[in-house]
Amino acid sequence: MKLKRTKALVKRQVFHELGSLLPGMIRIISLFTIFVLLTECAFTQNYTGYTLYFPQGGTKAYLTDVSGANYHTWTFNSNASTTYATYLLAGGVLLRTVNHQGNYFTGGPISGEVQKVDWSGNVLWDFVYSTQDYCTHHDIQGMPDGNVLLISYERKTAAQVVQAGCTQSLEMWPDKIVEIQPVGTNGGNVVWEWHAWDHLVQDHDPSKDNYGVVADHPELLNINYHTAKDWIHMNGIDYNAELDQIVFSSHALNELYVIDHSTTIAEAASHSGGNSGKGGDFLYRWGNPAAYQAQGTADFNVVHDAHWISADDPAHPNELCGYNNKGGAGNKTCVDIFNPPYNGYNYLYTPGSAYAPSTYDWRYTYSGNQQQDNGSSQQLPNGNTLVCIGMNGLILELNPSQAQVWSKSVGTTIAQAFRYPPCFVNGTFIADAGADASICSGTSAQLNVTATGGDVYKYIWTSAPPGFTSNIQNPLVTPSLTTLYKVTIKNGPCSASDSVLIVVNDLPEAPVISVSNDTLYSSSSINNQWYRNGEVIANANQRFYVPAQSGNYQVGVVDLNGCQSPLSLPYIVTSLQTIPAIGELAIYPSPTNGAICIKGLSDIDGKVLLDIYDIAGKCILSKPAASSSDISELTDGIYILKLKLNDQTLFNQRIILIK
Repeated sequence: MKLKRTKALVKRQVFHELGSLLPGMIRIISLFTIFVLLTECAFTQNYTGYTLYFPQGGTKAYLTDVSGANYHTWTFNSNASTTYATYLLAGGVLLRTVNHQGNYFTGGPISGEVQKVDWSGNVLWDFVYSTQDYCTHHDIQGMPDGNVLLISYERKTAAQVVQAGCTQSLEMWPDKIVEIQPVGTNGGNVVWEWHAWDHLVQDHDPSKDNYGVVADHPELLNINYHTAKDWIHMNGIDYNAELDQIVFSSHALNELYVIDHSTTIAEAASHSGGNSGKGGDFLYRWGNPAAYQAQGTADFNVVHDAHWISADDPAHPNELCGYNNKGGAGNKTCVDIFNPPYNGYNYLYTPGSAYAPSTYDWRYTYSGNQQQDNGSSQQLPNGNTLVCIGMNGLILELNPSQAQVWSKSVGTTIAQAFRYPPCFVNGTFIADAGADASICSGTSAQLNVTATGGDVYKYIWTSAPPGFTSNIQNPLVTPSLTTLYKVTIKNGPCSASDSVLIVVNDLPEAPVISVSNDTLYSSSSINNQWYRNGEVIANANQRFYVPAQSGNYQVGVVDLNGCQSPLSLPYIVTSLQTIPAIGELAIYPSPTNGAICIKGLSDIDGKVLLDIYDIAGKCILSKPAASSSDISELTDGIYILKLKLNDQTLFNQRIILIK
């Protein structure tokens, strides 16, 4: 249960409860005791876990528990200081930006290098992306498949800038995003890339590239808006796997932008393709309508830390968030959450207007001094928010009422801070779907899964072959064929998976009853069970059975997998003395094209009928039996042919008709 009480409410509740417990007594409570009680109440609102932080420009990273005690420390080489970003991946591995020695590019949190470092501080992967033409900076984003998204400057000469339609002649460093597939210990392949330079518009010079009406193209970037060398200054990036989209923030242009990641590299450089159909153009932007010549109020004034909020968030599922450095009243620092107008893989937009919504859904304003150059927030699974006041080296945890329930001051500048649950840090989250099982066709199987190492679980069942999904813990399934069921359990950012195979065994064919004198015979030589009027006949499990009374007799078979066949067509016994001797009755051939022969009719006194049943047991044709008969009027299929005398079944035969 989430505690949503403010500190004032907690205080009033404590005094009330103490008063009710001590009626008629002297209520002398020390201030120290009250403080302890209040502190314990406040801490019950924390989101349990470990907080990752790292001094900007330093060579250490720390995990601290909610009591403020240090849980783990990473120490890096003195020539590999952290520039701006560090994240904890599964297995206790850090993904971090590193200040590469000898970068051509300068200013801001230039990195040029990215590392993966294990729990013990060993560098698993050390990749350099820095030349005179490009260099990484600011934020990074780990991908589900192990790839890494990097923000990078790319250098454009003054001549290129002028040709692009800029009103100024200067060298510019527009941004690009590259996706790196790690190779070995220090290699990497660029498997996807997006360049802002491919998505420009200008209304300055019709003889230059990118000419158009700026207000008509909000999907493009106006090269003449706030033009500078470090023009865009991307500083935050996030990936949404469900949408296959990327969001990034721009310090200089005061906006968040969403682009399509489902494109090929060629499509990302164009205006079509991908899930959205828009190639690499902006699908959505928010925060500063003036940047695309639309009317509206600017929401951001220097923005960092663009990210999506989890679909599981109790208050703001799937919304977007930015760290608004100077956007609050009096240029105060705030955290803004807003709900983009989703429309499938696109976003609703009215041409000529500002992108919706008109304002934020939720805002937290920091009462202290303004934070100009960094900062982050994280929306926690219990509804709390972790806020990094970077320049002050302060980390705050706020409950949904924005009351502070936890804080830590680290005494130095930190660009980001993140809370990870114990299951993610310790790797103790386990899912167990049990042992594989087998069932008979037409029956159900109960899937069961248990989880350990977490607290609040979300279940996602899928199947192979596909077709089954469920979000409950233990669903009941009735597969028609052998199926592998996979379950993924999520606990905040933690996930664990397991699978179980359900083998579906075919039912044995229904046996056929034949008659000899006073005895009924099953066509199956083993595992028979006889029935009278639909009820099991005790101890009647031989191949033959001699009826002791009249009734409808059937037989079924259980195979080695324990699967029960459908029951045979019934043999009706009306009088024990009227079960005739069949002799050598036979119906053939099978398969047949329609012509059949019936052997043994001459040995029977009386009029024999030929009844024909479909596979479902429905009589579809009845006619006098003859030594030579024709059933070609029926459609192709499997039929049961039954010879009857005076309503007594003399013989059954399964026939396959193929014309």
